[in-house]
Amino acid sequence: MSFINPSPEAICKLLREVHTIAVVGLSPNTARPSFRVAQALQGFGYRILPVRPLVTEVLGEKAWPDLESLPEMPDIVEVFRAPEHVPAIVESCIRLGIGKLWLQDGVVHEEAALRAQQAGIAVVMDRCMFRDYTQLCGAGR
Repeated sequence: MSFINPSPEAICKLLREVHTIAVVGLSPNTARPSFRVAQALQGFGYRILPVRPLVTEVLGEKAWPDLESLPEMPDIVEVFRAPEHVPAIVESCIRLGIGKLWLQDGVVHEEAALRAQQAGIAVVMDRCMFRDYTQLCGAGR
């Protein structure tokens, strides 16, 4: 069985349903894609929860070392980490009961994505949340 992303309509619906995004691997470096995407999503009205060890704050939000440390459960986890880190992130999502997972452009781990789906998690893989929001959902949530 191979992984298949949701339809464009389902992706837009997902993006309209979520409000809080835990961004795993969010860099404080303004030149990094994770920073630019999270900043744009914040500008669209999403609440960003930075998840990155050894960083205290990003985009005006307190940063947390891992998903287990978050003070609240996010609606979705967005991943800006190398593919080899995805299985552990999936296991955290399963343990915590997080129902949506987004693997950003270039973050591809088919086995982990299928594991997440089998656990009931909605998964989008190898797509840009910012680009999909602007192209598939237009201006409003």
